[in-house]
Amino acid sequence: MAKTEFQVWRGDSSGGELQSYQVDVGPGYVVLDAIHQIQAEQANDLAVRWNCKAGKCGSCSAEVNGSPRLMCMTRVDDLPKDKPITVEPMRTFPSVKDLVTDVSWNYEVKKTIQRFMPSKPDAADGTWRMDQYDVERPQEFRKCIECFLCQDVCHVLRDHHMHDRFAGPRMFVYVANLEMNPIDTGNRVAQLRDELGVGYCNITKCCTKVCPEHITITDNAIIPLKERVVDQSYDPIAKLLGAGKE
Repeated sequence: MAKTEFQVWRGDSSGGELQSYQVDVGPGYVVLDAIHQIQAEQANDLAVRWNCKAGKCGSCSAEVNGSPRLMCMTRVDDLPKDKPITVEPMRTFPSVKDLVTDVSWNYEVKKTIQRFMPSKPDAADGTWRMDQYDVERPQEFRKCIECFLCQDVCHVLRDHHMHDRFAGPRMFVYVANLEMNPIDTGNRVAQLRDELGVGYCNITKCCTKVCPEHITITDNAIIPLKERVVDQSYDPIAKLLGAGKE
C-alpha cells in the first residue's frame, strides 16, 4: 500500500471546491476504488454515480486530472505520481452533488431524433436481404455505452455552451447508426442541419480520443453525416437532379 493524495471536488450547483484526501492505494487500484475508499473511510456523504465497475455501464464518468475518463477504467499506476490526482465532475453538465452531474439533457435531445423507420421486408419469409458491408459499417456505433465523455470534451458544448443548437458527438453516433442502416427509410438530413447543428463540429477528433469503446466518432460518424448534409442541401448538381429534395 502506498499513500496517494486525491483532490476530489465537493459541492453542488451553488458551488464547491477541491478537498484533499490521503488514500492507501493497493496494486491494480483504479480511481473508482480510491473514491470508494474515501467514501467508506473519510467522507461518507461523498456522492458518486457508478454501477458495473467494468467499463460497460458508462455511469462513473468524471474528469481525472482534467481529462474526461471512466473512473473504473483509469488505473492509478498510469497517472503521474509527482502531484495529487484530481477528480472532478463532468463540466459540460449541471452539477447535482460532488461527482454527480445531471445528464438528462442528452436523453431529451435523443427523444427529438427521428426514430428508426424500416422498409417493408424484401423476402417472402418476412426478412430483409442486405450486403455484409452494410451490416458491418454501423456495427461500431452500437457499442456506445452513453458515458457522455465525448459530450463532455466537445468544445462546442464545454466551452461555448451551445446546448440549444448542437446535439453533440453521442447524438451524431446515434443518428449515423440509423442513417447507415440499409433498411431505414428515414431522412434526418434537415434535422441534422437545422436542429442538431452538425455544421458546428469542426472535427478536432477530441471526442474520438476519449471514447472508452474506441468508436471512431469523427471519421466514421460525423464526417459522413456532414457529407450527407452538404450533398443533399448545398450541392447544385444534386439539386438539379432532384437529390436535394427532403
